[in-house]
Amino acid sequence: MEFPVKTGNPAKVETACFVIPVYQEGELLPTAARLDDASEKLIGQLIERGDFDGRLGKVLLVPFAPGLGAERLLLVGLGKREKCREAAFRKALDAAFTALAELPVDDCAVAFTEVPLEGRGADWKARLVAEATHRALYRFDAFKAEKRPAPRLGRVTLLVGEDGEAAAAREGARIGDAVGQGVNFTRTLGNLPGNVCTPRYLAEQAEALGQASGGALAVEILDEEALEALGAHSLLSVGRGSEQPSRLIVMKYQGAEDPEEAPHVLVGKGITFDTGGISLKPGEAMDEMKFDMCGAASVFGTVKAVLGIRPKVNLVAIVAAAENMPDGRATKPGDIIKTLKGLSVEVLNTDAEGRLVLCDALTYAERFEPASVVDIATLTGACIIALGHHATGLLSNDDDLALDLLDAGEAAWDRAWHLPLWDEYQEQLDSNFADLANIGGRPAGTITAACFLSRFADKFPWAHLDIAGTAWTSGKQKGASGRPVGLLTQYLLDREADAVVETEAE
Repeated sequence: MEFPVKTGNPAKVETACFVIPVYQEGELLPTAARLDDASEKLIGQLIERGDFDGRLGKVLLVPFAPGLGAERLLLVGLGKREKCREAAFRKALDAAFTALAELPVDDCAVAFTEVPLEGRGADWKARLVAEATHRALYRFDAFKAEKRPAPRLGRVTLLVGEDGEAAAAREGARIGDAVGQGVNFTRTLGNLPGNVCTPRYLAEQAEALGQASGGALAVEILDEEALEALGAHSLLSVGRGSEQPSRLIVMKYQGAEDPEEAPHVLVGKGITFDTGGISLKPGEAMDEMKFDMCGAASVFGTVKAVLGIRPKVNLVAIVAAAENMPDGRATKPGDIIKTLKGLSVEVLNTDAEGRLVLCDALTYAERFEPASVVDIATLTGACIIALGHHATGLLSNDDDLALDLLDAGEAAWDRAWHLPLWDEYQEQLDSNFADLANIGGRPAGTITAACFLSRFADKFPWAHLDIAGTAWTSGKQKGASGRPVGLLTQYLLDREADAVVETEAE
């Protein structure tokens, strides 16, 4: 996908389709006004006649564009000017590129960078254009006999009003292109069925990323024998009832100028299918438990985005992969297991398995002496009850890290919400027979799950992202969302920017 940037007279831009954002009421934006003048008031007439009213997300294809270099026009509604903020902007983009994906066009030109959004520059708007393009063009039909025709769109030209904005738009589009590819990679991994996407498959994907990186990504795979020797009995306990062997996948990217600079570590929950184990889940919607590895998928997607952007940071990505199945060898409620950290855990519910694989991965992260550790997991249904499907749950043992992640979420428009991690919640994990239990009862389920993980994250700044409500969509549009690749990538880009500021200060 190409995202060139152009300045100049929009009426002379030669393209198969010119996408023009229009408010529901009020004056046309500058590009739309210039195109309107050059086309004998075509756009104005369509609005006056009531053919197009600019409501948010509405589109109108005009198949001919007399007087213009464009073959056709696509009008896209921004809604009312005073209500056009980030969410509306993103909705308009999705509407535009969803329509473009169905058109027989190889290229288009868009004028979205001139839409005024407080605090958002041309770089941010160009980034969202690129991300929306990838989002709309995504198809997952590998298992269908009859496939939809692939979208033809291969080039999106971003028109900017001033030469001074061109460089910012190019950089924004470059980052958005990489993030969009990472998001779609995450979506594909999440959408794959559990009989294809197994722990071994995830390990193969890591190796493929390493081979394609030109040496930028080092990959290490720990199999069950290595995990047994290491003492990662908690991770192994989850996969004991499955025919699919568990894996700990480690990917290392060194982009910082100082190879010894402390890395930032991402840890992903990779339960490739979750039956609940002996604490078997209800049958309804159990097919969606293929999405229980979306935390791991988001780590893979972030690594792919990083390899596309090449920021000057050091990154370690760890994926704890297992399949949670019930059979004669499976862990039972009441069993006590020993973790890599040495703490014993009484397993009161085998369906609270994500924390059992993550705790060993968090302990493993200690060896890297990290600057920060962020784990990502579809961990608790309670997070959906608390936050619905809009915000990712965020809990942390470090307020500065939490604020950095919240800021990254706002910047990437992939937002999270900070929940408390107070000591008072820890006592819900008390066990009569082990150092702690793996569940703390129904009250504050998202918080007590994070409390469990916090016991294994006492050596570094750590944050937990619960994406149970944001990782996928149910119903007719069922599928993985690709979140929070945008947030995670932005967090790493911000750490690169912080390092530059610190270097200049010295």
